[in-house]
Amino acid sequence: MKKAIKKAVIFDMDGTLVDSSRTIVNAINHVRANLGLDAMKEALVLEKVNEPNLNPAEFFYEVPEFTEQHELWFSSYYTDNHEKELRLYEGIIELLDALKAKNFLLGIATNAYRGSTLESLTHLKILDYFDSIACYDDVPRGKPSPDMLKKNLKDFKIEAHEAIFIGDSERDTMASKSANIDYLMINWGFSDYKNAIHSVEQLKEILLKD
Repeated sequence: MKKAIKKAVIFDMDGTLVDSSRTIVNAINHVRANLGLDAMKEALVLEKVNEPNLNPAEFFYEVPEFTEQHELWFSSYYTDNHEKELRLYEGIIELLDALKAKNFLLGIATNAYRGSTLESLTHLKILDYFDSIACYDDVPRGKPSPDMLKKNLKDFKIEAHEAIFIGDSERDTMASKSANIDYLMINWGFSDYKNAIHSVEQLKEILLKD
């Protein structure tokens, strides 16, 4: 983390703040079932969901691009099941409280759709912590494009060097580089990186270090 003073912390959502692995796998398989496709194994879905060079529509649904019907099926499952399947990673509330106490602006940049994002954050009682939320359908391109992070910066009215992005995937790494935002990789989510931050407590210490 550079010495430049940070005003904002931007988080990826799934796999970083929220353990949504079960819901994502089940929602994708719900769409696949409606398309007449066999269910995918959880490990394969979680391995591929953040792969930066993958066309997710082609891989998961065997079509060139997502359609409105895919979104409706996915969102329908999410709406019906998120309350019993989602949870925050341990220590996230304490981290957000500590950052707010230091007057950080907080943001989210997620490849989830806005509807399911707001449902998740509301259910988990953390929606009000965030000053900017950038979702897949808010911008022309999802991550690894920098579009979401640029939206966060515009909402905050700050420059790239004044923010830091926290994520759990190569898509997040690529987005941060393209946006010229400092980045920290964590590995308690869907990915496993050796050179990454291994606990929420460790992340809190880094972010709040003078």
